[in-house]
Amino acid sequence: MGTFVSKEEMKELRAKFKREGKTVVLCHGVFDLVHPGHIIYFQQAKAMGDVLVVSYTAARYVRKGPGRPYFDDEMRKTMLSAIGCIDYVMMSDGYTADDMIETVEPDLYVKGQEYAKAEDDITGKIGEEVALVRKHGGDVRYTSGQVFSSTKLINTAFPALTEEVKEYMQDFKQRYTMDDIKAYTEKMQDLKVLVVGDVIIDEYVFCEVQGLMSKNVAYSARLHRDEKYLGGSIAIARHIASFCNNVKLMAVVGKEPEFEPTFKRVLPEEIAVDFVYSDEYPTIVKKRYVSEDVKKDEVDKVFVINNIPLDMSIDKPAKTAFREKLERNLKEYDLVVLCDFGHGLIDRKTREIIEKQAKTLVINCQTNSSNYGTNLITKYTRADAFSLDDKELKLAFSDYNSASHQEKLAMLSNHLHSCGWHTMGGQGAEVIDENENIMRCPALTNKTKDTIGAGDAFFSLAALCTGVEAPWEIGTFMGNIAAALAANIVGNKKPVEKVNVLKYASTLMNV
Repeated sequence: MGTFVSKEEMKELRAKFKREGKTVVLCHGVFDLVHPGHIIYFQQAKAMGDVLVVSYTAARYVRKGPGRPYFDDEMRKTMLSAIGCIDYVMMSDGYTADDMIETVEPDLYVKGQEYAKAEDDITGKIGEEVALVRKHGGDVRYTSGQVFSSTKLINTAFPALTEEVKEYMQDFKQRYTMDDIKAYTEKMQDLKVLVVGDVIIDEYVFCEVQGLMSKNVAYSARLHRDEKYLGGSIAIARHIASFCNNVKLMAVVGKEPEFEPTFKRVLPEEIAVDFVYSDEYPTIVKKRYVSEDVKKDEVDKVFVINNIPLDMSIDKPAKTAFREKLERNLKEYDLVVLCDFGHGLIDRKTREIIEKQAKTLVINCQTNSSNYGTNLITKYTRADAFSLDDKELKLAFSDYNSASHQEKLAMLSNHLHSCGWHTMGGQGAEVIDENENIMRCPALTNKTKDTIGAGDAFFSLAALCTGVEAPWEIGTFMGNIAAALAANIVGNKKPVEKVNVLKYASTLMNV
């Protein structure tokens, strides 16, 4: 029976084992569902030394996609502690095994045979773990024996994925492999990407709704905290920068002194920022009052306000400077990702410059409450790919109310002379290819925390897939993965990261 110990307790035990000359073996993983393969793995590891320590990753650091791990920290601790050949059980507070290796200082770090080839590791961390083990005087061994998969067992036997997703993945795997996905993802890192679009500061005011005011028909709420996230084009640039080494962001922003430190603190070094600062036009701020449902792990919107001017046009000096910068930069980039939020940045002249000079142009033209019915994607005449949601597609062809969304998607494809995506929220997304074939991918999660930003995450990955000329189906699949991950992040607090996308892709390909 394994004894659960803290890091402090293990440090004391480790000193004792050193004095006694005992060989300490460490195994690490998620261990979401313990199966025969794990038992063989643990038994072989124990046979290599005197003391077997098994550590598992805390749930908040597991990167297998929404709804994983299926079993929580306490249940996994119980399962591992019940296995006779395990001496000690620990929980790791991190995405990697580094904290466990530093604490246990194993004489032997044992992994399954599927990790023997470093190039097969999606996270790219195996080599670093091996180096850290050896730094502490240990070495690495690999077990032999039949390889099972907790992910495949959970995907098959538990309701982590819908039947629709399982059927879709079985069909998708007939045409594409995980190696295909990794190959296209690796090609993305060499793209030179220019992101153009409105910068938005998303302010989340977390509060507890207490009820209606006694003398007015309005909510009464208690304030908890206030957080600011970088949204709009910045959020898209951050998603892209997780996959690309050369990303530039261009926009017009105000001169508010409070935002500059946020830009510098949050934006990764992979993003080159080229802002034009306006004396008159403010940086757009959207303040959302939200209530957290702790039990459901969801964020509910209560009320939203913004500072968008009624006259959504940028002053002439700033607009002229922005256009001049665009003309100097556009031809240098392989891919231009245009995120038009309809707040005044992309006027007719600017649009024409981009359409004419961009090598590969991917467009997202958004409808929101401040521009409803006025920011239609049909104002564009050229694109290499596009992405828009159901409402935006309906507004684009409002004279054709009897047409189906597939017919409207075909009309838009013909208008822009390109292929593109129609995102449908909980229904997933569909893509129209160059032969006007429409292919649908269902939503890849049934668990959401906050859907704000999910469409931007889809657009970011779909755009990158266009840039590396991936099949349209792969673009839909990767975009839906990004959307599923983003829907489980509050606002744009964090970007969708490459390692998490690949981990979830691997989970889904294991159906």
